[in-house]
Amino acid sequence: MQTYRTLFRTREFTPLLLTSAGQGAGQTVSGLALGTLIHSGTGSPLLTALAMFGPSLAQVIGATTLLSAADRLPPRAALTGLSLLFGLGTAAQALPGLPVTAAFAVVLALGVVSAVGGGVRYGLLNELLTKDGYLLGRSLFNMSAGAVQICGFAVGGVLVAALSARGALLVGSALYCSAAAVARFGLARRAPRAAGRPSVGETWRNNARLWDSRPRRHVYLALWVPNGLIVGCESLYVSYTPRNAGVLFACGAFGMLVGDVLVGRFVPRRWRQRLGVPLSLLLAAPYLVFALRPPLAVAVPAVVVAGLGYAASLPLQERLMFLTPEELSGHALGLHSAGMLTLQGVGAALAGAVAQFTSPSLAMAATAAVSTAVTLALVPGLRPLPHTQHAQPSRQPASPRPAQPDAAR
Repeated sequence: MQTYRTLFRTREFTPLLLTSAGQGAGQTVSGLALGTLIHSGTGSPLLTALAMFGPSLAQVIGATTLLSAADRLPPRAALTGLSLLFGLGTAAQALPGLPVTAAFAVVLALGVVSAVGGGVRYGLLNELLTKDGYLLGRSLFNMSAGAVQICGFAVGGVLVAALSARGALLVGSALYCSAAAVARFGLARRAPRAAGRPSVGETWRNNARLWDSRPRRHVYLALWVPNGLIVGCESLYVSYTPRNAGVLFACGAFGMLVGDVLVGRFVPRRWRQRLGVPLSLLLAAPYLVFALRPPLAVAVPAVVVAGLGYAASLPLQERLMFLTPEELSGHALGLHSAGMLTLQGVGAALAGAVAQFTSPSLAMAATAAVSTAVTLALVPGLRPLPHTQHAQPSRQPASPRPAQPDAAR
């Protein structure tokens, strides 16, 4: 049986995890800083939500034009270049006097190119680990993301108070650059997983191939829509309680971390496929209490419990990989990542728009109700597959193109 300890003995797993954590830290700190900067300048819940989650919304453009690059670029070069680009873009957002429109233009540009990053990262993870090891590895990546968010939002709030929002943006830029350094010097040089040039046409063909399967469509919708709507609830934390938004973000990340540990490490495979729907419902239900505008003492446990529901992504991703041909694994995971982040941006925009005309608390409850309804509608297509309830034979790591030694490193 695989354990977390055995994952760290896999070559390149640790630097890939650290690269992902560095990017997550940069995104967390800079997102909170930019949201605070926009909120103080405009007072708009909609613009604040878009500032924090706008890059996710922009991923739909990258997913429909650039995603074929996920399997056609050398992983190390792609991860290094993307981290440097994010660092430069975040530093640009810290420029004094930068107009709001220019800040959102940078948000849009970074969101478009980031669509490739998820496919490269998780395609490489799938290449490094066995089939049984992938779910555990992805669980550890999610746990790392939760820990990074807990620390990032807590430290980000301190940085905003101590250095100003622009100072915190510069710290976020430095975190992105550190992730680039880890990717460059920690990962081995590898050839792309697929031959040929990235193109819009190839992206569309692969997207269509993945979307043509009805079982995969149900999995994608379950991964994207309920999750995205709840992130819309989270995007209103700053508007709901500006002073305590960092606390709520950190509590949500803590709940996500605990859920990933429990489901990824301790739940047997025969039960995991049955947990996708209940966990998706758990993700949304606690936010219904926000219709009553609860005090922080009630909001905190509600957010922690809801965070446990993010673990629904683990059995759903396991199902997706079972239904996907090996040669499309990177593209499929990239489409999952880009679609999820896009729907998170859509959720933030919708929740922000509702809050603009009602209140943040009512918008959070309404968005959670829609998430619950979507999950219930998807139930017929998410019944456990009989042949996935029992143990599957492990595959060997998908490494048709072995890592090449890098003498120039």
